[in-house]
Amino acid sequence: MNTSSPIEAHELRHASMCQMLHWLALGRTRPQALTDACMEAIDRLNPRLNAFVELQPGLAQEQVRAAEKRRKEGVIGRLDGIPVAIKDNIDIAGWPTTAGLPGRGAQAVAHDAHVVSRLRAAGVVMLGKTNMDEGALGATTHNPHFGATHNPFCPGHTAGGSSGGSAAAVAAGLAAVAIGTDSLGSIRIPASYCGLYALKPTHGEISTRGIVPAARRLDAVGLMARSVDDLTVLLQVVAGYDADDPRSRHRRVALSPPDWEPGRLRTGLLSDVRSIGVDAAVAESYDKAIECLKLELGERRMVDFSDWDFASTRRAGLLLMEAEMLATFAADLEDAQHPVSAQFRGMLDHAAGKSAHDYVVADRVLDAAALKMRRLFAQVDVLVLPTTPQAAFALDAPVPSNQADLTSLASLAACPAVSIPMGLTAQGLPVGLQFIGPRGSDLRLLELAQVCAASLDATPEYPIEPTFGT
Repeated sequence: MNTSSPIEAHELRHASMCQMLHWLALGRTRPQALTDACMEAIDRLNPRLNAFVELQPGLAQEQVRAAEKRRKEGVIGRLDGIPVAIKDNIDIAGWPTTAGLPGRGAQAVAHDAHVVSRLRAAGVVMLGKTNMDEGALGATTHNPHFGATHNPFCPGHTAGGSSGGSAAAVAAGLAAVAIGTDSLGSIRIPASYCGLYALKPTHGEISTRGIVPAARRLDAVGLMARSVDDLTVLLQVVAGYDADDPRSRHRRVALSPPDWEPGRLRTGLLSDVRSIGVDAAVAESYDKAIECLKLELGERRMVDFSDWDFASTRRAGLLLMEAEMLATFAADLEDAQHPVSAQFRGMLDHAAGKSAHDYVVADRVLDAAALKMRRLFAQVDVLVLPTTPQAAFALDAPVPSNQADLTSLASLAACPAVSIPMGLTAQGLPVGLQFIGPRGSDLRLLELAQVCAASLDATPEYPIEPTFGT
């Protein structure tokens, strides 16, 4: 019999997913306690934080009871009883999928997305759907229909996007981990702003079947957590070939193994990140992080990006998204009873005004990005950059146009990327450090990220308890 004292709810919300699994295995906590801790925090914080837009406590409790029964009988899933948040452009059978749009909330979908079916088979408890940018076309989660999600570090500031609700939920301890999507940085940007760990995997490594598409050539399921170990376990649970997804990665060999050798690692760095639009506060944190990681980053090689226009590359990817969304959201654009915002319509109208030639030119930028990264990774093993050019900004401030400049490169080239916390600015806002590797190097990136995270020791003290003004 376990005689250890029960673990307090705050400590459960502080823990990583792997720590929760350890406590569950020891019998020190139960699925019911984990879910109760999250639901209490959701009841208390979500009305103002606005991380979740759809909650079905009855269904969550059914999943908890099933997890309790499995643990009692001794036949359990890999993640049995872990409370998870799901972005609201990912299908859960029996739930609506709004994709951040006003007219999609009335009808439940019939089937789970592939990633959800994997999670369900692993035994997770799905707490609810998280807020996002309208149609996933943005990086602020300031949704005109569902409201803005606040950054737990500083309410009134953006949580980033488009997976901002997922980031706020994990940072504030409303869920253990979260599943979102990333087309140009929609997982990594909010992870950077909210002080989290995030993975955008190699394109096609996790099936996107059952996800409302933004741009299918760019879309990836992304993972958010409070530790690198959590990302590694999640990837192993949800990755794999899906014959019903035309872009699923059917590899003949496994992912590159985590065989990082410090003495042989070649790390690509830019000599001056300020020259590509990185704010002074972020550049200062980046310089300190790189100095701290002298041993961990092995041989440092300055790489040349003078031939690369980060802004025009990001705009090319954005045009592909806007053009595809014209088809994806055709019915929503015609729905007079539930009108989309003027901003969303304007961005899609911009794509409608472009020619087929414009689209082809933008599409070829993806090929150029793939070749740029292929040549880069012939010289180095990993590229290390800030995740975002700035920290979180006020919700009522102008939105920086370059939010996705540093994340879009990995997306356009279909490469994996990991973001970890690298410290706080003088204003107390977190910023992220990004590791980009060649296709298939996901496990190697995660291993390097783990080593660097341990040396930086910049993990925030979760859960981040937001302080709201009166």
